[in-house]
Amino acid sequence: MTQKANILLVDDRDENLIALEAALTSLDQNLVRANSGEEALKHLLGTDFAVILLDVVMPGMDGFETAAHIKQREKTKDVPIIFLTAQEIDRHQVFRGYASRAVDFLLKPFDPWVLRSKVEVFVELHQLKAQMREQARALQRDLGQETGEPGKVLAEQLAQRARQVQSDLAELREHIVTNYQDVDQPLVNGVRRMDRSVSQLSTLVDTLHGPE
Repeated sequence: MTQKANILLVDDRDENLIALEAALTSLDQNLVRANSGEEALKHLLGTDFAVILLDVVMPGMDGFETAAHIKQREKTKDVPIIFLTAQEIDRHQVFRGYASRAVDFLLKPFDPWVLRSKVEVFVELHQLKAQMREQARALQRDLGQETGEPGKVLAEQLAQRARQVQSDLAELREHIVTNYQDVDQPLVNGVRRMDRSVSQLSTLVDTLHGPE
């Protein structure tokens, strides 16, 4: 039986949180509330989340700052973030959001069906990654039993390659953010797709490689 995923809802207004819960309740997942960026970070310390719905405009720590803190933490840096905003999104906001490695923006009032569809995709990806980790552990056991040291060497080589690709992607993201006025949207979308693919590959490779 597939374990329910945790979905973090972050908004300083209770009525907005109620609207999010109403839209997502049919997914039958665990919905966790946070009324501020600080509260969201506390939840993330001990709970694994499939996706975060994050309000942009909040008193104190806003959505962009909260996202930056989330992405700085090793445990939470790969958790997808969907920004929610009642304001029209300008080009600068888009690239500021991209700098925080958010995956999408939704304007309020949002279409419940659109929101539910987007969140469902990330829930399915989260559950798929959990399955991949379990498969990788099984493969790691098989490599240890059947190939011994050569299997460990192969796993180490794969881990090194994955880390290099992640490093190259980080440089490309930084280039996009620094030169956002000269970068076209297809390139941004392409890097986002590559980022997600590399994240899934790294999950498999890291599990296969095991702890240092």
